[in-house]
Amino acid sequence: MPDYRIAPMPEQLPAALVEKLQKVETATIGHSQHWGFMDRGIQPLLRGKRIAGAAVTLAIPGQDSTLLHHTLGLLRPGDILVVDRLGDDKHACWGGGVTVAAKAAGAIGGIVDGPCTDLTEIEDSDFPMWCRGMSPITTRLYNLGGTLNLPISCGNVPVKAGDVILADESGVLVLPRDEAEAIADAALARQERGERSQDRVKAGEKLGDLSGATKMVLDAIAAAKG
Repeated sequence: MPDYRIAPMPEQLPAALVEKLQKVETATIGHSQHWGFMDRGIQPLLRGKRIAGAAVTLAIPGQDSTLLHHTLGLLRPGDILVVDRLGDDKHACWGGGVTVAAKAAGAIGGIVDGPCTDLTEIEDSDFPMWCRGMSPITTRLYNLGGTLNLPISCGNVPVKAGDVILADESGVLVLPRDEAEAIADAALARQERGERSQDRVKAGEKLGDLSGATKMVLDAIAAAKG
């Protein structure tokens, strides 16, 4: 018998938090923390995209996409579908048809810990996707089972339904909901400082002087001579 385990859809993020997160670069947060980032093998298929929203979590076995098709009918505007492929790296569960259905439901992006297919159709739909590359071998409706909105692993990071997802060209980050706003505020402040530093470098100052790196090098050389 198929084994389906389905929990309720998670609470979505407040619009103000989404708006704030959409201004944050994942790499800015990477300056101050190293946890929560998915494996860098999960890469964007479209350039120049950044999405922020609550995770809808799905786990489906290698050759089967039955529960994925069912889930597409439950997605809401603003959702991000995060798919645990349970170790499978051969079968593409996500292609052109799934993309059209996800976008029609109002989802703003998908994260798949495995390959996708139909790149041209994904590009034509202008639908932000992150995955482990492409495969021509696709899943079928085998009715094997899976889980929806239960904890999963994606890109070697645990993800719970309702966790905050921030994804851009540099990668995918998972944040606890109760920490997301403080992390976003700190990142935006860092980005503002970075922009001021870049303006100073453009005006002729040296990056090593501004960052303190040059002083570290000269102090080390002087100490070695002394």
